[in-house]
Amino acid sequence: MASFDFGFTLVDEDELDVAKEVASSASSAASAQTKLDNLYNAITPLLNNLKANPEKEYIKWPNRVDKVEAFEGQILKIYKG
Repeated sequence: MASFDFGFTLVDEDELDVAKEVASSASSAASAQTKLDNLYNAITPLLNNLKANPEKEYIKWPNRVDKVEAFEGQILKIYKG
């Protein structure tokens, strides 16, 4: 006589709680990794621009306050994401 596998497994409540915790931790880790990737991608161009011409002593940065505040907003948006 052939048996049919319905594709499920029985678990007790403790095993179910552990599975939920693992899924939640994986989701949190993925979210944190995405935030870190976005922060890295936001900061890297700034650092590259600052390193662009090391032989020049001064940086010409018109509208610096506006640009820095916009960047702070971008970082905050990523952080609160």
